[in-house]
Amino acid sequence: MVLNYIWIAFFVVAFIVGAVKFIFFGDSVVFGSMINGAFDMAKLGFELSIGLTGVMTLWLGFMKVAENGGMVKVLSRLVSPLFSKLFPEIPKNHPANGSIMMNIAANMLGLDNAATPLGLKAMKELHELNPNKETASNSQIMFMVLNASGLTIIPISIMVYRAQLGAANPSDVFLPILIATFCSTLAGIIAVSIYQKINLLNKVVIAYIGIFTLLISALIWYFTTIPIEKVNIISSVVSNVIIFGIIISFIVLAFFKKINVYETFIEGAKDGFNVAIKIIPYLVAILVAIGVFRESGAMDFLVRGISKLFIFLGIDTDFVQSLPVAIMKPLSGSGARGLMVDTMNTYGVDSFVGRLSCMFQGASDTTFYILAVYFGSVGVKHTRHAVGCALIADLVGLLTAIFIAYLFFH
Repeated sequence: MVLNYIWIAFFVVAFIVGAVKFIFFGDSVVFGSMINGAFDMAKLGFELSIGLTGVMTLWLGFMKVAENGGMVKVLSRLVSPLFSKLFPEIPKNHPANGSIMMNIAANMLGLDNAATPLGLKAMKELHELNPNKETASNSQIMFMVLNASGLTIIPISIMVYRAQLGAANPSDVFLPILIATFCSTLAGIIAVSIYQKINLLNKVVIAYIGIFTLLISALIWYFTTIPIEKVNIISSVVSNVIIFGIIISFIVLAFFKKINVYETFIEGAKDGFNVAIKIIPYLVAILVAIGVFRESGAMDFLVRGISKLFIFLGIDTDFVQSLPVAIMKPLSGSGARGLMVDTMNTYGVDSFVGRLSCMFQGASDTTFYILAVYFGSVGVKHTRHAVGCALIADLVGLLTAIFIAYLFFH
């Protein structure tokens, strides 16, 4: 529903801006440019979607190996002690615990198709513990915010789009996105814990969050001490090694579990083509709307207005061109994805703005979509502090992404 209004708004605002330019400024080509922009972006959306087929087939094959090999369960066991402290209202052996662990683990691995059903199952089980069925419980809010903060180990779709648009090293945004999404998740946990009076000074919580925070802080400190040229090289090498290492771990674990790795890979890979084909209408639709919006001049007005505000505040404005992605992300994942692709296509896939738009896309998730789907699935009407805490996580992720982008790529 949100995307429907956004899509219509793009066309309506584009028409109004175009009419103003035509009537008051005599711009006789503005509507022609808008039509050409629509056709160009439709072509780009189709080409990108078709180009995704090979990589999506490859990745979904490996994801099936990870799923059947037990990697998701391994991650669940690793985070179980932490989540027991973050969800104190859930009884120790309640089935919701398993669903929550599996959902978060699936999200961390980028298993969207597996994560959503697990998330809906977890929300239903949490609702059984909820005494007030129309109002979100503390556990439901914590669960929703963890999903909205978008903690993902491997941002595969972003790297796929970067590869399709000709990035020199599609995975060079891997570490920056990991840092930004970690900070977003940490901010969400802290915000919810303050509201719900959860003791984050517990030794288990401190151990988990402290270790991750120290690692991220050490990474940031190290990268501030070396030249920018080495930052890019080290980030790229480490990213590629980690990603390849994760893939190898999927295969090795599945082998020791006596899974037929090859057949399992083929089974998962078969879905790759279907996923890529399903993306076509959605990507074309949003890119056409963005193309019309940009060619009308409305995007320039928006960016110029934001830029003038930051200039007035004495802040560097190199990041402003990528802000539409950050603004769109809480509202619509596909809308933000379309803006990310448009930004990379317009300014260059390896430009500072192009990379930052990818970081915005990966730093958080679609807050309002998750809110609508998860709470709507169980009939919750009063969300209490869920939206506020999720938006705090989004804001921290956005600010961290800007800081890290200047550190890594500027």
